[in-house]
Amino acid sequence: MDTKILLENGTNELEVLEFMVDGEYYGINVAKVKEIINYLEPTPIPNSHPSIEGVFMPRDVMITAIDLKNCLQRGQAQPGGLFIVTNFNRLDIAFHVEQVIGIHRLTWKDIIKPNATVSSTDSGVASGIVKIKEKLIVILDFEKIIADISPETGLKVSEIAALGPRERSDVPILISEDSPLLNKLIVDSLKMAGYEKIIHTENGQEAYDTIMDFSAKGTLDKNVQVVITDIEMPVMDGHRLTYLLKNDDKTKHIPVVIFSSLVNEEMMRKGEALGADAQLSKPEIGNLVQIVDGLVGKK
Repeated sequence: MDTKILLENGTNELEVLEFMVDGEYYGINVAKVKEIINYLEPTPIPNSHPSIEGVFMPRDVMITAIDLKNCLQRGQAQPGGLFIVTNFNRLDIAFHVEQVIGIHRLTWKDIIKPNATVSSTDSGVASGIVKIKEKLIVILDFEKIIADISPETGLKVSEIAALGPRERSDVPILISEDSPLLNKLIVDSLKMAGYEKIIHTENGQEAYDTIMDFSAKGTLDKNVQVVITDIEMPVMDGHRLTYLLKNDDKTKHIPVVIFSSLVNEEMMRKGEALGADAQLSKPEIGNLVQIVDGLVGKK
């Protein structure tokens, strides 16, 4: 389904694909989904992670098949069902599910962020919960699932050391990222790179409110000179935040960097239409630092 209009206009909307695993209802952002295909028996890979069923090659493209039931600690999946083929962090990955229910059009305000009793920073794989017709659907954190299986797909903080000696900088940066773990990693990486004045917020609404508060007090440029934002966030997403900032004379001069697992060619076009100054995929933390350097004129 084409979601171009929704995202390009920064309307804070999304579409969630609902599916079933072991009789329970889960969801994934349609922006991550390439296609849904019938089950194909994967070729097993020796000594691979228990949640990896193997690989298959539809149309000469090798795709890793993930046993989502195993990831959710509900046993092993049986042959049959469907594969939801996804693309994020520039990886093509198929998740084995039992049944696809349908697509729901929502706003990010409809997504409730789980509290610590449901999803901890270290082990939780629920990024949000939505209630549809008295049914609760758990939105899964697929980036976390893949990072748990293959840690090298996550943020490579070691890339910062490769940048060499760094001078301290007092350029103020605001980060909008709903994952506590990723928020901390990004903050730590920027501090390692010399950026010491950082504000971190949990979603686009909190970021926008913070910026508007500084603007009202006349201290905006003193407190925010670069914004780094994820796309997928409850309450307000990064595309909506970018749209609001770039369509306001008081804030349009602030560089906005979209740093998200969803960044691909299509998303790049959408981000450009919204006015983003730079966009890159989440594993590229070294490139993020270099982009910020360029935006603030730091060498």
